[in-house]
Amino acid sequence: MKTVLVVAAHPDDEILGVGGTVARHVAEGDEVYAVILGEGQTSRSDHREDADQGLVEELHKNTMESAAAVGFREVFFAYFPDNRFDSVDLLDIVKTIEQMICKLKPQIIYTHYSGDLNVDHQRTAQAVLTAARPIGSYCVEEIYAFETLSSTEWNLDYSAQPAFHPNVFVDITDYYNKKEQAMACYVSELCSFPHPRSMTGMDALSRTRGMTAGMERAEAFMLIRKTIKRAGE
Repeated sequence: MKTVLVVAAHPDDEILGVGGTVARHVAEGDEVYAVILGEGQTSRSDHREDADQGLVEELHKNTMESAAAVGFREVFFAYFPDNRFDSVDLLDIVKTIEQMICKLKPQIIYTHYSGDLNVDHQRTAQAVLTAARPIGSYCVEEIYAFETLSSTEWNLDYSAQPAFHPNVFVDITDYYNKKEQAMACYVSELCSFPHPRSMTGMDALSRTRGMTAGMERAEAFMLIRKTIKRAGE
């Protein structure tokens, strides 16, 4: 059994990017946790303080319903300002993730791709790499970056960051229905096709990534770091 941690910027990212793989981990006996760094919703108001907190609470309720569908053991919320992570000291985000790593001792972490269009995704990826740096008796053996519909594919500026090029493909054919059920819980986040953050968009991506690797459906990742220690450690 392994302990797996998904570090996501917003509610629904944990499903869009890795929901099928989470369900597979759970089916194979692993314990999977998520930390959602951003509160969600508040960026849709001109000012954060003007946001309807009832909508935020409803979104987090959707997160827990979604978590039950794929099998997350527990979900933690950090309540950083939605789509305003660049207004927060990076150290504060790093320390939040460090605390989760210390608490859960995960061997595997999944998080955002650093080249996403969304600034919160970028800061999350940077914070994870900082928090999971291999110092002392570290527990994190594998770090993977996932793609997030309506952010990864929308960043067309490749001058400073290469495009998302997956090199790990996880067959989720038997678990896609759980991912779909989980995403259906996010009533405020789903859009209509051709918006990529839609059921049709999610279906198309899973099939595209699947046929890339000779599978019916897959989720694709970039391996950021994998550590193979000496036997017995």
